[in-house]
Amino acid sequence: MGAVRTHRPVLMLVAAFSRHPEALDWGRARIESRWGPIRLESERFAFGESTYYERDMGPDLTKVFWALERLADPGELPARKVRTNLWERELAESGRFAEPRPLNLDPGYVTEAKLVLATTKDRDHRLYLAEGIFGECTLHYSGGRWQPRDWTYPDYRRSDYHQFLDACRRDLRGRRLAEPGFPTP
Repeated sequence: MGAVRTHRPVLMLVAAFSRHPEALDWGRARIESRWGPIRLESERFAFGESTYYERDMGPDLTKVFWALERLADPGELPARKVRTNLWERELAESGRFAEPRPLNLDPGYVTEAKLVLATTKDRDHRLYLAEGIFGECTLHYSGGRWQPRDWTYPDYRRSDYHQFLDACRRDLRGRRLAEPGFPTP
């Protein structure tokens, strides 16, 4: 029988996209006010792999990733997704933007082995976590690089996303190596 133990803290991140730079800035401010400073920020990527969001969000979307300073328990992911959904609704109802959904916020986390994203949508490959939220292992790290799954969204297959996730993984690994008692290979 395996021993039950708590999971090591993970590097929490949020993927955000919008056509409005001000909406992205607003989202970042909410994230920092609730969860603390951003440790790593990606460049702002053009998001053109899908037209799925255009009806609610408009064209010419831009995506950015923010990795948080404070490492956290991965069990916090459902509550974070519930919170980001509330923020999305708050901004939409503010009337500042014409689109019904001016901002999309997708929290997740990075470990040395995987990228997990939270979603409200159940599918055959997603596991129920809590509070109406499911978790998806979107990418896994194997053979020295990020690898997609059959279900991985097209944009998460991009090498520029992977470069940012590499920086997140290196950061997390460096912080763990600095921990007392961390096993070295």
